Amino acid sequence: MADHRRSGTPPKAVGGRKQLMFIVYILYSDINKKYYIGYTSNLEKRLHYHNSEKNKSTKSGIPWKVVKVEKYFSKKDAWLRERQIKRYKGGGAFKKLITTK
Repeated sequence: MADHRRSGTPPKAVGGRKQLMFIVYILYSDINKKYYIGYTSNLEKRLHYHNSEKNKSTKSGIPWKVVKVEKYFSKKDAWLRERQIKRYKGGGAFKKLITTK
């Protein structure tokens, strides 16, 4: 399986603005002992959303904490990596991923 981590070239200024960086993240809840995997361009805002009881899938695990972050230059690469992690969630590859920094 292809590894899509940090692929692409660094973001360049476009019209004086920096290109977005996309983040694949893994959250953990001590309340329900579960993980949540997602991607975003604004991790702080997304974490606030998950902890605000507005998201049905994460409502029962509040408070969520970030346990893993990977950065990508393209939205497609972040989306592909999120899907890859979700496919092996709970297995040996997932456990290795969350225990390495």
